[in-house]
Amino acid sequence: MKIYVDDGGTAPSPRRVRMYIAEKGIQVPYETLKLHKENRTREFRRKNPVGSLPVLELDDGTCIAESIAICRYLEELHPAPPLFGATAVERARVEMWTRRAELYLYMPIDLGGHFRNTGSPEAAVELEGWANRSVRFLDITLAERKFITGEKLTIADIFTFGALDYGMRFAAFELPAELKHLEAWFSAMSARPSAKA
Repeated sequence: MKIYVDDGGTAPSPRRVRMYIAEKGIQVPYETLKLHKENRTREFRRKNPVGSLPVLELDDGTCIAESIAICRYLEELHPAPPLFGATAVERARVEMWTRRAELYLYMPIDLGGHFRNTGSPEAAVELEGWANRSVRFLDITLAERKFITGEKLTIADIFTFGALDYGMRFAAFELPAELKHLEAWFSAMSARPSAKA
C-alpha cells in the first residue's frame, strides 16, 4: 500500500490525508509526484482517470482516489481513535460538518481565488461572501465546544483546518479578526504535530 501525493506538500487534498494519517498514528508510505505534471500522465491516469491527488494504491493494484474516500478506507482498517465518530449520531454529525467544510468553506475559498485571478471579480466577491458567512457560523459553533463536532478531534476538524489554512496561505482569504473562537481553534490546530505532516 502507498499513497501518491504532491511533491511540494501544499496541495490541500493530499494534506488532509497526511494530517489524518498523522492523527491516527499509522504508517503508510508516500510517493511524491510533481503536481500538474506527473499526475496528469497517461500512466498515472490508469490509476486515477481524473488525474487528481491523492491516490491510495493497494498491494493488489486497486486504486482509491479522493481524500475522504482514502481516509474512510484507512478508518476501516484502523478504527481507533475514531476520527469519523464512534456512534451513529457522532458519525452523522462528523459527516454533516465535513460536507459543510468542503461545500461552504473550501470550495468558495478555492473558486473565489481562481475567479479573482482570472478576471471575474463579481464571482470572487460572491464566493468570498459564502466563505465569510461560513467562518462566522463556525465561530458561533466553536464558542460552545473545543472541536467542530464536540470535545474530540474528527475528520471535520482536519477538513475545516485544511480549507482555512489553504485559503490564508494560497488564496488571499483573511480570517476576520473578531472571530476569536475560530481564531483560538485555528491556533490550536496549527500547533498540532499533524499540521506539519
